[in-house]
Amino acid sequence: MGTPTSRAPGSPSPPPPSSSSSRPGDAPRGTRWTPRPGTPWQWQLDGRVDPTAADVPVYDIDGFENTAADVARLHRDGRRVICYINVGAWEEYRPDRDDFPRSVLGGPNGWRGERWLDIRRLSVLRPIMERRFDMCRAKGFDAVEPDLVEGYAHDTGFPLTAGDQLRYNRMIADIAHARGLSVGLKNDLAQIPQLLPHFDFAVNEECARYDECDRLSAFTKAGKAVFHVEYDRPTADFCPRSRRLQLSSMLKRPELGTWRDAC
Repeated sequence: MGTPTSRAPGSPSPPPPSSSSSRPGDAPRGTRWTPRPGTPWQWQLDGRVDPTAADVPVYDIDGFENTAADVARLHRDGRRVICYINVGAWEEYRPDRDDFPRSVLGGPNGWRGERWLDIRRLSVLRPIMERRFDMCRAKGFDAVEPDLVEGYAHDTGFPLTAGDQLRYNRMIADIAHARGLSVGLKNDLAQIPQLLPHFDFAVNEECARYDECDRLSAFTKAGKAVFHVEYDRPTADFCPRSRRLQLSSMLKRPELGTWRDAC
């Protein structure tokens, strides 16, 4: 199972563009954007986005660090934009850090200044996540990438179960969809069969390293993109299989800056 990757510390501000399927990589599916399998992408969480770093139709960037103007610039270039938000851990460097009561903060998750959340506390966490997704919508993002949605598989300090995680992840998807935002399932491969109907695409780290990429084919078979990265394998090792599976794959450095080497 892949491990959580780097995150970028934070800063927070017109409605999202039409969700009609007129941009590259779009598929007609109701009123929400659904990226097609194989759609190229850029993933930059290290600081404010560089819109010239990659000529691709999808950018996935930090929701706090980037402004409405940054998102609008990417839209002017014909791109869809995904809002990275951590929904599974508290981050001491975010402006809303004081909104989380201490009772929901668990053990450290391996990243400085972060602690796992007690995702069983839906009534506490829901309004916080709603405000975060409101921020994504207000800045004009098309979709959200909720991170750390597989806490039940880690030592969080709480006795989380697979059922707890399913309830929380479905809640997260509902919050996004209620705001007209598409939502991606980040890792959590074991729960793909139960969660596939609730998510519009997937984001995966290191499925090739852990020999798990076949498990993501449920998304591509459903016409939904899988945005995939590897960190320490040459592209020659994973790109041929990624192409067969229609994954949107690239090699990135763990800090998730502008550099990329796409399949």
